[in-house]
Amino acid sequence: MPTDTGAFPRPAVAIPCCVRTEGNHSVHQVTEKYITIVAERVGAVPFLIPALGAHLTPDEILSRFDGLLLTGSRSNVEPHHYGAEKVPEELAKDPARDAVTLPLIRAAVAADLPIIAICRGIQELNAALGGTLFQQVQHVPGRIDHRAPREGTLEQKYAHSAHPVALTPGGRFSGWAGTTELMVNSLHQQGIDQAAPGLVVEALAPDGQIEGVSLPGKTFVVGVQWHPEFRCAEVPFACNLFDAFSDACRRRAADRHRRAQPAA
Repeated sequence: MPTDTGAFPRPAVAIPCCVRTEGNHSVHQVTEKYITIVAERVGAVPFLIPALGAHLTPDEILSRFDGLLLTGSRSNVEPHHYGAEKVPEELAKDPARDAVTLPLIRAAVAADLPIIAICRGIQELNAALGGTLFQQVQHVPGRIDHRAPREGTLEQKYAHSAHPVALTPGGRFSGWAGTTELMVNSLHQQGIDQAAPGLVVEALAPDGQIEGVSLPGKTFVVGVQWHPEFRCAEVPFACNLFDAFSDACRRRAADRHRRAQPAA
């Protein structure tokens, strides 16, 4: 479980929002499971960051928070952010989220803010740091279709998409898993093509698709293509992943609290 930081306040974790249209209104939202995992497993206070890039700067966000969680989403990172042309088929997009998350990721990495990036989040992390993405993994020769079925419950969709990943021996992921293979619930259309400079591949699907990365030299920068937040308590890897993120955020919060104290 997370390390106790004594009298210091709980860490604050920023969660950027997606933008959806509800009726005649734009709504900034985050799926509840991400908020819950931050509050319950990470033991932090979750704060939702609206997708208002014109009114927010990364520094304003970084100065207030001890961690960053990038969520999954139905939308895809727009291809111009990683130097690609848009494929003919229309894909779900969220330019307002891109405008907030991509600069925020670069600033957070530079400031050594703990980051956990899930599903769309790993794609944002890779694009922000200079990597490229497949827009439609299912059309890449040799790759399987990683998309979710259109019908069924969330449990059924995750079960349908389950496949093993090979974890890099001696890597961070294999240490959390205690093994070099893990079954995951991976649902996505976009995926990493070329990993960004500095990112280390931690997990590969059987078809060679990159499904997990970390950034050595930083306190905690980790991306997963699957959904460890789903039934986290049932999976030792997921528990260890979020506990490690929690510890990193708590140390950051303690340091931030100490710096804020007046000199004796």
